[in-house]
Amino acid sequence: MIHKSAIISSKAKIGVNVKIGHYSVIYDNVVIGDNTIIEGFCEIGYPTNLADGNPLIIGNNSYIRSHSIFYEGSSFKEKLVTGHRVTVREKTYAGLNLQIGTLSDIQGDCQIGDYVRTHSNVHIGKHSKIGNYIWIFPYVVLTNDPHPPSETMLGVAVKDFAVIATMAVILPGITVNEHALVGAHSLVNKDVPYGMVVAGNPAKILCETSKIKLKDNPQLSAYPWPRHFRRGYPDSVTEEWRSMFGEKII
Repeated sequence: MIHKSAIISSKAKIGVNVKIGHYSVIYDNVVIGDNTIIEGFCEIGYPTNLADGNPLIIGNNSYIRSHSIFYEGSSFKEKLVTGHRVTVREKTYAGLNLQIGTLSDIQGDCQIGDYVRTHSNVHIGKHSKIGNYIWIFPYVVLTNDPHPPSETMLGVAVKDFAVIATMAVILPGITVNEHALVGAHSLVNKDVPYGMVVAGNPAKILCETSKIKLKDNPQLSAYPWPRHFRRGYPDSVTEEWRSMFGEKII
């Protein structure tokens, strides 16, 4: 169902069973997959020369909440989900089931893997490279300019299964490696090693993530988190985790 107040370009390609809310605008260079919901007051495929003429592609079964803006020139696989008032710039390429929290901002020229979760008010700077199964919590900032303002951009890299806790700032060119945990309010100015906890300003290595125990079950390690957390992930993924980590997921 398309609301009568929505403005839909005749050049846009709209899949079947797509719902578009009141006063939303769908621009020319847009492909929207089947069974997608776009709520009211959104701008989808906002024109920009920086897109090099490439379309905005929204995968099947996506859900974009109200007042969100997506520029042309980006591509999202199935089950994209956003909060309200999200902004995503051009040349953002994301995998399956990306979740973008309310008031978050992706500045474009970014690569994002499968099943990435960002909470509200997250800023992802240009040239960020984010792997699979990442958690980024509220008010996290991934920076990219080593001596602002300048034309130099060094994107942050976040590797598979890493977790970045609330209000952390990752400085330009830093890599947060697999299974690492960045503590809340941290300023990260050095690469974070595999499977380590860092925290503080500047962030320092505290311990291996496996040393942290679950609050509700102190006999078990909280990390790697896929051993005990699977809400929102399909069975095919959690079965892969069982094989990968060699333990039953509780």
